[in-house]
Amino acid sequence: MKILPLLLVLLLVATQGAAGRSLGRPRRPYMECGYRGTFCHRGKCPRGNDYLGSCRSGYSCCRW
Repeated sequence: MKILPLLLVLLLVATQGAAGRSLGRPRRPYMECGYRGTFCHRGKCPRGNDYLGSCRSGYSCCRW
């Protein structure tokens, strides 16, 4: 019976750790742009540039 409070504390600590991971930093739906020849452009990429993904809402990440 003396070990029961210890097991309860361990159970609470384990569930707190699992809940902390799920509430961590949310994934960003947009990619980072502006490095090594990439740039963010409103709308579609200009002619002659490759589309890589979205920078933010309404912007495209393009490569020179």
